[in-house]
Amino acid sequence: MRAFADDAGGPHPIDAHVGSRLRLRRTMLRISQEKLAAELGLTFQQVQKYERAANRISASRLYQLCRILKVPVSFFFEGIEAEGRRFRKKVVQAAPEQDPLRQPDTIELVEAYYRISSPRVRGRFLEFVRAAAGNEATSKRRGRPRRSPRVRTPSKEIGYRVRDEVRPKPR
Repeated sequence: MRAFADDAGGPHPIDAHVGSRLRLRRTMLRISQEKLAAELGLTFQQVQKYERAANRISASRLYQLCRILKVPVSFFFEGIEAEGRRFRKKVVQAAPEQDPLRQPDTIELVEAYYRISSPRVRGRFLEFVRAAAGNEATSKRRGRPRRSPRVRTPSKEIGYRVRDEVRPKPR
């Protein structure tokens, strides 16, 4: 057992926090584990171990990471509160795989949202997402998928469109 491991025998909370911050920054910059590993002269498995806190990051490696990821060393320690010589166990939050705000899709969605230049379009998009999320929440409560009501919209070329079905024009 490591001298700095927590009581359960897992990685020290500080190591886990630094690893999660490494993953966060890497995904924010859209750098793959393979690419980061190549710049560090390591295998991607070693980067995985750093992110999961299975292996500790040395001071020299942390300095390398700071230069590659363009952040100060303090970035990796943000959010840690010290209590004397002991650190709070609350430092280790949800694993990056479980935290929806750290998912690559979420980061991509937020970046795309802010690339929309029109405030009106951004507002409409936000309304759409809220409505879609509301429909999904409603359907989960009932235990079955929620279906939208049949909508009949005219189409010049093909007749009437009812949801995904196309029907010929009435004569």
